[in-house]
Amino acid sequence: MLSLSELLLKEGDNISSFEELKDIIQKTAIDTGELYFQVDIEPPAYSDRPSDWHDQLNLAFESAR
Repeated sequence: MLSLSELLLKEGDNISSFEELKDIIQKTAIDTGELYFQVDIEPPAYSDRPSDWHDQLNLAFESAR
């Protein structure tokens, strides 16, 4: 299972926008073959983070499968 908290611990210093976060979620899902995604924490308040950020993160993960 891919969790947002683990992803941010590993890649958080390299992410500067919400769009980059979505890209990294997709890339990680493809590279690892994970079947499940857990949004266990709220992502940082990037300037481009939308109000529906939870749905968009899930969509980014699902689109990679």
